[in-house]
Amino acid sequence: MARTLILDGGSGISGDMTVAALLDAGASEEHLREALATLPVDGFETVVSRVEKSGLSACDFDVRLDAAHENHDHDMAWLYGAGDEHVHVHGHAHGHASSEPHHHAHTHRTLSDVTAIINASQLSDHAKELALAVFGKLAEAEAKAHGATPDTVHFHEVGAVDSIVDICAVAVCLDDLGVTDVIVPSLAEGHGTIRCAHGLMPIPVPAVAHLCADAGIVLEAAPVHGELVTPTGAAIVAALRTSDALPARYRILATGYGAGKRPYPNVTGVLRATLAEADGAGRPTNAPHQHPADDDPSAEHIVVELTCDLDDCTGEALGRTIELLMDAGARDAHAVPIVMKKGRPAYQLEVVCDESNEAQLRDLIFMNTTTIGIRATRQRRYPLRREPGTVATRYGEVATKRVVLPDGSVRSYPEYGSVVEACEQTGVSFQEVFLAVQTAAFEGR
Repeated sequence: MARTLILDGGSGISGDMTVAALLDAGASEEHLREALATLPVDGFETVVSRVEKSGLSACDFDVRLDAAHENHDHDMAWLYGAGDEHVHVHGHAHGHASSEPHHHAHTHRTLSDVTAIINASQLSDHAKELALAVFGKLAEAEAKAHGATPDTVHFHEVGAVDSIVDICAVAVCLDDLGVTDVIVPSLAEGHGTIRCAHGLMPIPVPAVAHLCADAGIVLEAAPVHGELVTPTGAAIVAALRTSDALPARYRILATGYGAGKRPYPNVTGVLRATLAEADGAGRPTNAPHQHPADDDPSAEHIVVELTCDLDDCTGEALGRTIELLMDAGARDAHAVPIVMKKGRPAYQLEVVCDESNEAQLRDLIFMNTTTIGIRATRQRRYPLRREPGTVATRYGEVATKRVVLPDGSVRSYPEYGSVVEACEQTGVSFQEVFLAVQTAAFEGR
């Protein structure tokens, strides 16, 4: 049984909401505190409590910073107000009499700075890996937003102490719960503008927009003037999500609710985390992948084509990658010989998939080939309706795929696996069985 985490992002997602939901689902608070105490950063304390949000009892995880490290992350007046007067930052009265903008001097860390902090801690190797994966995604998104590279970009809000603690806490809790898969179907997001280190920004802010675009995260518009998806929350999903589709069958082990700090109307303000055991019984692993829209030619079919050029990948690695892609639900995957610059022989890998598993297949390509970049294009697909069938031959019943043409006529195509099975049972050649199936299908149409 795989231990799966399902996150319901109907109220968006942030780092502290995720930690709280995982604690509420059963992660050890004691273990978390012990791990966070080994981080070589200071100026913070963590408080775990129970709160009520929209009538639900939820866990609240609060990283409280001292005066030297405080930021405006939960200060609604500063985040959305026209001025700088604000109150109740992390529950403390806070104000500023000057007419000048009020900012504390925060350290702007780079990815290498954050990596050094995490590696110097006593988090488990797996927790460190998870935390670094999240910060890696953040670095890529921030670099795109600022025209820098992941190694040179400076983190602002997400490099602050509370964000480091939130991300490391998520990693520790996931490791503690033994989560192997993370499912996030979609995230709700608001609209308008929000104040950050660079001034007023449209929602979703650039880092969130890049994270969602690159990871294929679906955003659902919420009737909220404000930010529901923070960069930290989006990075957690981008780095750790393994699927956006619920398992066919699963057993709920625990449910947790993590409270958000920012109060918005029209949303519950909690992140639900469901810890489950999924057995994948909805479809045998050796069964052909089903794409439901294929049965409805009148529906609009949008598919994604992923392509990359490979001049330094072995044939064995490429063949294995194609097998993995097809097993993971690709509609098609093949390699085309090409000639690249300087006359180098190479292959272009082309993969056609549904939007729902674009991120999974993209990551699979990165993990199993030598490519350092993948192109993605969306295309409209026009399928014919197809249905399974069988024909009787002198070699036995053989499965076919029946395809209905626009004029209503039907064509039948022998199914490869069924033809091979008939060959093995009768000792007849592949071509002889194949032609017998074609003939029987033509005569019986």
